[in-house]
Amino acid sequence: MDYRIGQGFDVHALQEGLPMWLGGIRIDSPTGFVAHSDGDVAIHALCDALLGALALGDIGQHFPDSSDEFKGIDSKVLLARVMAMVREQGYELANADITIALQAPKIGARVPEMREALASVLAVPVSAVSVKATTTERLGFVGRGEGCEVWAIALLRRSCLWRPLDDNR
Repeated sequence: MDYRIGQGFDVHALQEGLPMWLGGIRIDSPTGFVAHSDGDVAIHALCDALLGALALGDIGQHFPDSSDEFKGIDSKVLLARVMAMVREQGYELANADITIALQAPKIGARVPEMREALASVLAVPVSAVSVKATTTERLGFVGRGEGCEVWAIALLRRSCLWRPLDDNR
């Protein structure tokens, strides 16, 4: 197959006094994400989309939250490792589309920075990374300010430099 698509989803609870990392950047907020790593829920969803596109499992299989190696790790490191796996399989990112649902703080003005940070880690043009911010109109746990949900889709294309000897996919 020359193209593969993957979908990722992640959710993290918010807690006072923790740092908020989202889309590869630090967000000024009195709350941050409860997580084993730095809690960047956007990167976690994107990692799952990339891994899913190639049927490589999910982020928890590759970077388990039971491992001290990943305690407090910068999620950009995880994303770089996932992208290396994608390239080892002979694929490149065509584009990614990420939707972040967060009631507060408002993050729309920070979207360009997120796109740049993610594109830099992925080694793709900024135009290949879409990030959208929304609220849930005060509905559900996101609307009550208890957490954040992120959906990500990634389209991969086979690298023109890589050809398998036996493609049984």
